[in-house]
Amino acid sequence: MLDLAFIRENPDLIRDVARRRHAEFDLDALLATDAELRQVRRQAEDLRAEQNRLSKQIREAGGDREARERLIAAGRTVAGALKELEPRERALDATLHDLMLLVPNIPDASVPEGVGEEDNVEIKRVGEPRAFDFEPLDHVTLMRELGWLDLERAAKVAGSREYILKGEAVFLELALMQFALHRMSRKGFAPLSVPAMAKEFCFIGNSQFPRGREQTYALPDDDLFLIGTAEVAITGMHSGEILSERDLPIRYVAYSPCYRREAGTYGKDTKGIMRVHHFFKVEQYIICRADHEESVRWHEELLANSEELVVALELPYRVLNICTGDLGDAKVKGYDIECWIPTEGRYRETHSDSYFHDFQARRADLRYRDNEGTVRYVHTLNNTALSSARTIIALVENHQRHDGTIGVPEALRPYLGGRETIGRPWRA
Repeated sequence: MLDLAFIRENPDLIRDVARRRHAEFDLDALLATDAELRQVRRQAEDLRAEQNRLSKQIREAGGDREARERLIAAGRTVAGALKELEPRERALDATLHDLMLLVPNIPDASVPEGVGEEDNVEIKRVGEPRAFDFEPLDHVTLMRELGWLDLERAAKVAGSREYILKGEAVFLELALMQFALHRMSRKGFAPLSVPAMAKEFCFIGNSQFPRGREQTYALPDDDLFLIGTAEVAITGMHSGEILSERDLPIRYVAYSPCYRREAGTYGKDTKGIMRVHHFFKVEQYIICRADHEESVRWHEELLANSEELVVALELPYRVLNICTGDLGDAKVKGYDIECWIPTEGRYRETHSDSYFHDFQARRADLRYRDNEGTVRYVHTLNNTALSSARTIIALVENHQRHDGTIGVPEALRPYLGGRETIGRPWRA
């Protein structure tokens, strides 16, 4: 959420930001509502001031019955006018709040302009795609042959875009999550295991509501929603608190299940576990001072952390600078890491690295008191450390062997009993 005074003072900038982000947003409606609300509030404040003045005069009237009755009658008139005005004040305030939630954040000057993912800008590639001396198999074929994946029974249990991992794939998933948690905790990130459910204010604060509501599973009887990332729960953790600058930055690495409806993706990535309704993820999250340079520094460090994990898993990848049209409303800037998928002959997104300035903090009421005693909104950042399903795809496809087994990268072996390969040989 942007500061309302800033929006009033910079309407042309906000219009241009909405245009570049291709965000549907009616700035004129917001400014008109704001102007009317300020007028109504002035009227209400004047009436309340008049109430106070009349109350004082009634007390001072003493035994003058005629004066008291006249003042009381005037007070009733003022109270009636205020009673009629206050519902309008509340309605305008609610409308303005809802419109404010739709105002997009201001992207950094280094963000490329574009409409969608085709306009994202590649900034580097690391690692060479493997040259196989046999025909590589896709992750579905590999995992089925190894007895690791059951899509049909998963669909029977929970519908499409669901999966059941079996056998060593279960240990592989847990190994990846432990690997990411251990690596990040050694860097000073405090480990968390957060609830899979959160209240609505967490999603609003995280900027996933109102626009992203259709992607979220709702539990209406409990006024809860299933989270699509641990970021939602972490944003809500410190809501309403005033932190101390000496405690910043706060660095978290959180493990959680993630649930996404994938609304609007009918017919897209229907095979296997590339785009599914549930998975597990280890997420990096930082709360820092309200300073642009510090946000930029942490943004680059979060990217470096994730790159280190991908390099350790011996996966070829590339990094993209996300364009304005693909960035979403809340982010100041974002990088994606995409890992190479051999059987698709292309890179696919596995990580998303973002910073927000105080956009989330204003929505979630996340503040700190600086060393001079001034209360400010914090800056927030997040990035994927590892996501289970897509990392499994990249790992099994890139590390498959001719006999059908899967090679285990050296960095992952301690989490799989020291084994150099997993899976049974099933082809000559």
